[in-house]
Amino acid sequence: MNRLLLWAYPEPYRSRQGEELLACLAEAYPGRSWPPPREVVALARAGAQARARAVVDDTARPWWLDGIHLTALVLAALALVPYLQDVWHWGLRIDPGGHAIAFHFSGWFPWAQGPGTRTRLLPYGLLPLACLIALLRGKPWIALPAAAAMVCAGATFNSNTLFGDEGKVGLGYYGLGAPITAHDLVLSGALCTACAVLAACRPTRLRRRSYRWLVPVVLAMSVAGGLHIISISPAFQRGMFALEVAALIAAWVATAATGDYRWLIPVVTFAFIRTQAIVIQPNWFMQSLPDLVVLLLLIAPLPVLVIAAQRRQSRALLD
Repeated sequence: MNRLLLWAYPEPYRSRQGEELLACLAEAYPGRSWPPPREVVALARAGAQARARAVVDDTARPWWLDGIHLTALVLAALALVPYLQDVWHWGLRIDPGGHAIAFHFSGWFPWAQGPGTRTRLLPYGLLPLACLIALLRGKPWIALPAAAAMVCAGATFNSNTLFGDEGKVGLGYYGLGAPITAHDLVLSGALCTACAVLAACRPTRLRRRSYRWLVPVVLAMSVAGGLHIISISPAFQRGMFALEVAALIAAWVATAATGDYRWLIPVVTFAFIRTQAIVIQPNWFMQSLPDLVVLLLLIAPLPVLVIAAQRRQSRALLD
C-alpha cells in the first residue's frame, strides 16, 4: 500500500528516489502496510510540493499561460458540475423519470416529448464536457467552439431549442451564495475568453495532461446519475464545498512551495465569477450562507496566496 503514496510525487522523483522512500517507510514502520495518518498527510503534502516545483521548473511555457490554462480547466469543470446527472443519463440512455433536473417530462432523449416541453437534441452539459476534455489534452482550438456555443446557448435560452430548457431556465450550480446558471454569461464568457487566448498563443506550448484526469469526472457522473444527486441537494453542496476547500488548500501549498503566481489566476477568476453572481442576484432561489460571509470566504484566499508567494520569494533571495 505504501506504493500508492508514491503517486503523489512526479514521475522523475519516483524513478530516482521511489525505492529509497519505500525502504525508509518499511524501516520506520516495520510490519505495517500503511504509515500513520500524520505521516500520510506529510508525504502527500511533500508530493504536492514536488509536483508544484516540477511545474515551475518546466520553462517550456510562461507562468501566465499556464495560469490561464488552469483557469480554463477550472471554469469548464465548474460549468459541467450541475449537469453531471444529465450527461450520464443521456449517454447511457437512462430515463430518470421524476428525478429529471427541472425538466417537465419523464422522457429524456431527443425523441421523447411531453406536454409543455420543448424538444432538445443534446444535453447542455456536453458543451463544458467537450471543452474540459479538449483543454486537458492541450487543444484549445477544439475547446473554443464549445465555449462559444455555451455563450450562444445562454444568450438565446428563451428561443433556442437545441438544448431544450434544461439548465438555462432551470437549476444550475449555486454553491455558497447565489446561483450560476447557463444564462449567466460571465462564466461562459470568461471560459470562452480564456480559450481564445490559449488558441491565439502557440498551442504546442500548452501542457497536455493524461486522460487519467477524466477518471474523477466519470466517477462523479456515475455517483450523480446513480444516486440522482442534483445541484440543490445537501449532499451535492457539501461535496462541492469540500472540493473547493481542497482546491484552495492545494493552490496555497503550491504557491507557498514555489513562490509562483500562476495558481493565483484561477483563484482570482473563480472568486470574481462567484462574487458577481452574489452581487447581481443576492436574493435569487436559495442561499447556503449569508452574503457577507460568502464574500469574505471568496476574497480572503487572495491576499493569503499573494503573501505566501512573496514570503517564498523573499526566502529564496535570502538563501
